[in-house]
Amino acid sequence: MPKILIVDDDRTTVKLLQTLLEMDGFEVMMAGRGQAAIELARQSQPDIILVDYHLTDMEGSELVSQFRAETAFAELPIVMASGLDVADVAHKAGANAFLIKPFEPGKLAALFYGLLG
Repeated sequence: MPKILIVDDDRTTVKLLQTLLEMDGFEVMMAGRGQAAIELARQSQPDIILVDYHLTDMEGSELVSQFRAETAFAELPIVMASGLDVADVAHKAGANAFLIKPFEPGKLAALFYGLLG
């Protein structure tokens, strides 16, 4: 069962994603802040990370850059999501993919499985 770390400070969104992704066969971990996400990722070694662009303590692009700076996460699939079209920012930070919110849950799982190979 692949492990996904969802980094988003919107609890409603996270709970919905958790339910849908667990139904699609993922083990879901959650963090509401960037720094907490880094610590959780170091401890749990997720297979993929979904990062919201707007976080309380930092921008998602900053978090993606911080993940990419660590050897353990340099090649890990990371997806950034936002209601704004910030795909260029996401890719420059090192995200493998970008999704505009709201996104279709079925497409989300398909994207994740595609990135995991």
